[in-house]
Amino acid sequence: MNTMTDTLPRAPVAAPHATHKFKLLLRREFWEHKGGFFWAPLIAGGISLLFTLLGAIGGSILKQRHMNEINISNTKPDEIARALGGAGDVALLGGVGITLIVLGFVVFFYSLGSLYDDRRDRSVLFWKSLPVSDASTVGAKVAWALALAPILAIGIGLLVGIATWVIAAVTTTVNGLPGASGIFTYSHPLKLIGSVIAMVPLYALWALPAVGWLMFCSAASRSKPFLWAVMIPVLGCALISFANVVLGMGYNVGRLWYVVAYRGLLSVFPATWMPHLESSVGRMQGPEDIANVVDVMNNWSIAGTADLWIGVVAGVAMILAAIRLRRWRDEG
Repeated sequence: MNTMTDTLPRAPVAAPHATHKFKLLLRREFWEHKGGFFWAPLIAGGISLLFTLLGAIGGSILKQRHMNEINISNTKPDEIARALGGAGDVALLGGVGITLIVLGFVVFFYSLGSLYDDRRDRSVLFWKSLPVSDASTVGAKVAWALALAPILAIGIGLLVGIATWVIAAVTTTVNGLPGASGIFTYSHPLKLIGSVIAMVPLYALWALPAVGWLMFCSAASRSKPFLWAVMIPVLGCALISFANVVLGMGYNVGRLWYVVAYRGLLSVFPATWMPHLESSVGRMQGPEDIANVVDVMNNWSIAGTADLWIGVVAGVAMILAAIRLRRWRDEG
């Protein structure tokens, strides 16, 4: 019976679909860098919540001690409610802000080491032996840097922000503050959540030149990618600025610093496009307008500038160069 079974022709095993391979690459990146993508924003958010909770407890104790010294009888309850609504918006934005700052550092060092670390620990030889293209491997790293890591950081940040919002609401209610319900009725959680989520594709476009440059240096550097990606460009700009001052050449080196340092390195940090936008702060009439700081239309107005799209083209070109370098790099 076994002999007959062994002689029967076996059905050919279908090759894994390209999308399945890409999903495996994405999982690999997550498990290898889980500390940066998941634990770093989670720990930062947890520390922020701890300090918020300690502040709420401390504030409640001080309020009880100095109850007779606090006089808000001249303040209208509606004004207090509006102020508390603004405080709720600040709490929600603060939670997201903490994790987005961490995201900037994570994306920076992840992109810088993404291709160099594979060569350093020789794991690139293992991955090159698999039926996975260099474009897919680099593409998975780009996807994490520009899309998946920001989504994960924003998700954690929103949970931290909502928890901070709830702590603030409970604290004001327990302490009997007039208009305490305003933290719910006058805040704008849905608007803020939608605005923050809408910034993810904008961040991907804005950060593309920095991520492309860091990955290019990661692929090209035989050693010390930080030196090539950061130190040499920054020192070069510093020397040019020094010569410009000493020799009185009168060149506008500010543009050089903007391209090399700001767009080439620091644009991995979210919201670094905001200096280009019309300020929303001047249009604020009160605490209820705090939510307008992250207005979707105002942020996306940067999409109408050449700065953004020149950076996108440069970033794509450098990522393509990184793919080619990974394919033909001499590993010996």
